[in-house]
Amino acid sequence: MNTAQAATLGKEIAAHIAQGDMQRALKHLAPTLAAKTPFAMLDRIGAQIGTGEIESTNAFLDELAQDGALGVWAILGSALTQQLERDFRGALKRGRAFTIHGDVWYACDALGERVLGRAWVAKFEKTRQATRDWRFDENRWVRRSIGVGIHVWAKRSRGEAKHNAQANDLFEFLAPMFCEREMDAVKGIGWALKTLGKFYPARATEWLGEMVARESDYRALMLRKATTYLNQTQRAEIYRAAS
Repeated sequence: MNTAQAATLGKEIAAHIAQGDMQRALKHLAPTLAAKTPFAMLDRIGAQIGTGEIESTNAFLDELAQDGALGVWAILGSALTQQLERDFRGALKRGRAFTIHGDVWYACDALGERVLGRAWVAKFEKTRQATRDWRFDENRWVRRSIGVGIHVWAKRSRGEAKHNAQANDLFEFLAPMFCEREMDAVKGIGWALKTLGKFYPARATEWLGEMVARESDYRALMLRKATTYLNQTQRAEIYRAAS
């Protein structure tokens, strides 16, 4: 399958959904989910599906989520990404629900990268306000998804100086999560800190030094991931603060 074929398939499925024929839409998609289809092609399919009318599209996405195949989560994420402009909070809410339903790291990461990641890049302040409570969600995958989305923002920012204020906001946003105990969530939050550290090393060094001096109940893995891209001098500065 190439990109043109993936886009065509997505349009055909979207047409079935628009006609209210959910079973035909699912059947049309099934061979692609059963095959080892690259995520890039699944994203093309999902993007076409996501352009449809929201209510009927969401009914289809709810059905699709029951499949549980690996490729399902990329399609769900890409479809919801297309809804961010039309129904921002609704798309985030559905992404959270699918993350909980998926109950596995690859579902969380596929949705977090596509929905939350795109939301942070496109609507920074709205995303910060909409997800503040997610940091304390009882579900570990929801908490992990915060880190996954911020990783995407940091990667897209490329460390450009014009994003310094937002990067600083994200360090502060993540501060209540630094002492996360659940390892699945630690890995996602650490991923965000690692990528922020890659592109904003000076601020990461300063912030991590403050955190380890102030907190004592953090996971060693969190700090290891957060310091991945920092140089020896920067790491030494942080570990001195911890001693």
